[in-house]
Amino acid sequence: MKVFWLRLLSTALTLLFAVSVSFAGTLQGTVINRTTGQPVPNTDVDLLSPTGGMALLASVKSDAQGHFTATHDAIGTVPVLIRVTFQDVAFNTFAPPGRPDVQVEVFNVSKDPKTITVDSHVVIFQPQGDKLIGAEEYNVKNNSQPPAAFFRTEGNFDFDIPDKGALRNVTATSAAMGMDVPQASIDKGKGRYAIAYAFRPGETNVRLSYELPYPNNSATVKLPAAYGGMRLLLVAPPGVTLTGEGITSAGQEQGMNVFLHDPLAARSAITVSLSGIGSPAAADSSSEQQGQEGNSRTENEGQGQQVSLAPPRIDDLKWPLVGGLFALFALGAILLSRKQVVMAPSGDAEVVPAAPSSKKAAKAKKAAATVESVKESVSTSLDSLKEEVFRLELRKQAGTISDEEYAREKARVEQLLRDIVRG
Repeated sequence: MKVFWLRLLSTALTLLFAVSVSFAGTLQGTVINRTTGQPVPNTDVDLLSPTGGMALLASVKSDAQGHFTATHDAIGTVPVLIRVTFQDVAFNTFAPPGRPDVQVEVFNVSKDPKTITVDSHVVIFQPQGDKLIGAEEYNVKNNSQPPAAFFRTEGNFDFDIPDKGALRNVTATSAAMGMDVPQASIDKGKGRYAIAYAFRPGETNVRLSYELPYPNNSATVKLPAAYGGMRLLLVAPPGVTLTGEGITSAGQEQGMNVFLHDPLAARSAITVSLSGIGSPAAADSSSEQQGQEGNSRTENEGQGQQVSLAPPRIDDLKWPLVGGLFALFALGAILLSRKQVVMAPSGDAEVVPAAPSSKKAAKAKKAAATVESVKESVSTSLDSLKEEVFRLELRKQAGTISDEEYAREKARVEQLLRDIVRG
């Protein structure tokens, strides 16, 4: 049985590598307006590298039928973010490595706030020394008919952070994206912020994180409700006591204490008391993750503000949720990491003609660099899926998703996993 799994791993990773290499350098696609069902001609298409600081890989225009073709040495071996500006709004589409053809969806833009609804709000607390880290996620739905994207340049999604909180970062992601996109925050004063983001039809998750003072390992936190009717789910690690009026314990989910509160009215708030340092393992993991975040920042284009790439993930909570699902790929990453690989220096895409032995060495170096790129891309994609499973389980725990929706979303995640294998 062990030999069987090793062979399966080897086959899957070999196919992933082969597909990625075969399509390296070229990406083609079509820009479609899903509101009208028509292609979008003569529009700018930018290809960015989300794992390379949003560096511009290529910039092209769609033709009369909405088609485009872009070339770059990195395309096919790394994830690509495709950005199309339509009706003065940037629409993003994620293309995993090895996928040579994509459809980029854009929508007519609506300014009507009734286009979206916010149905759930998750808040995760994690002590970190004399600071309390808060990570929040809002689930936003756009069921507009005909389909339209909700956007306002002055800000179209408001959120509040507790008093004395220091906002760290804000990101947004949709099912079509599959990855977090940093958002510039608009400070409206008194702890209220907003983002200007095009909420396309379907579901979008807005995530944010902040720091709060945590003197003597305790704090009283007032959580405002920017929207009414949201089911509130609170999460804290073992060793942290969380209490508040109307808050009920929902037991544990993957080793974390989960609490529920009935939906609040808009502009109301609840007060939560927290004390304790949490489990040492969770605190250490969070600290390490925060350190990594501090070194991973990118500039949000068009806003000129610096924001972190993603909010705290508290990875030690999420691996147990998806351990069985991703064991195959985790073992594959280990097997690949044990191979001795010679990294090719940057800028070696062009090889100076030399003796046959030198050419072989250059090809080996380029192939080694491609293997490393594929490994990084697989890891990035699995991190994204890992977070999706975590959020899906939290929504099921909170009762904000029906059994039918849960089954559908779970099947979608499993399909994404299969897509990673196929490239």
